[in-house]
Amino acid sequence: MFGILASFLLFGCTADKVPTKPYKTEYVVVLVVDGPRYTETWGEPTRQYVPYMDSAMVPNACMHEFFYTNGVTKTVNGHSAITTGFYQEIDNTGLQMPDNPSFLQQWLKENPSQKDKAWIIASKDKLAVLGNCQSASWNNQFLPSTDCGVSGIGTGYRHDSITYQKTMQTLGNKHPKLLFVNFREPDFSGHQANWTNYLNGIKMTDYYVYKIWEFIQNDPIYKDKTTLFVTNDHGRHTDGIADGFVSHGDDCAGCKRISLLSFGPDFKTGFVTQEERNLVDIHATVVELLQLKNVSTSGEVMTEIFR
Repeated sequence: MFGILASFLLFGCTADKVPTKPYKTEYVVVLVVDGPRYTETWGEPTRQYVPYMDSAMVPNACMHEFFYTNGVTKTVNGHSAITTGFYQEIDNTGLQMPDNPSFLQQWLKENPSQKDKAWIIASKDKLAVLGNCQSASWNNQFLPSTDCGVSGIGTGYRHDSITYQKTMQTLGNKHPKLLFVNFREPDFSGHQANWTNYLNGIKMTDYYVYKIWEFIQNDPIYKDKTTLFVTNDHGRHTDGIADGFVSHGDDCAGCKRISLLSFGPDFKTGFVTQEERNLVDIHATVVELLQLKNVSTSGEVMTEIFR
């Protein structure tokens, strides 16, 4: 009897000393589709331009019905809000680094032996600035791997098909713990005032996002351990304002309203939330899932989507 009791006490004490990981998430992937208007994505009644995400992903994810950017509605501004957790009026050409460190740098500081496990892959070269920051205690330290544009800042944009291929190669060959991806469409075609290519850009990125999600679902390393966010950096002007879908950059409803799909082992499935959220809340939620320590953010954890 004493032996049974002693064993119980021993295992009970040992269990108390082992911290329990609160979440199943071990990997985080953030996909940013650059600059569609909500009226051509989830706000389009038939969702004809996002058929893959709508049919395959939505039943397994959380749909955020009211999601916004509350900062400057331009590319670098929107992307840096996600990675740093703060809205900043930042140069949109790639000549200025964010003030604050990204969640990739913060994760690498806690995991210095995994240098090749945090990646930024982008069709737009200027987004390589997201890998570093101006903060004196972080500048040039804990830097993620970057694969942006043709060959880094100043080399120009590349086609999304190349970014998609590089993303799939990186997922398959390196299995990064953190992956942040930008697709230039439909923003690129929108700025060219090409309505047909703009819509085709939405449809093509819908397919790329679906294929990445499908890979995560079937890969033995990522399956049931990966959280995926699919969002936008900004929208576009509403019809009747300025040049409509061609441009963006102000505080009109079309520029500010964007979309978010959240998928992962710690989230509800087939859930539609009407809680109003914005870009910096992605950062706060990533920090929570990864249990990063001493991280500042202006965002809030999106607790309503957790199981």
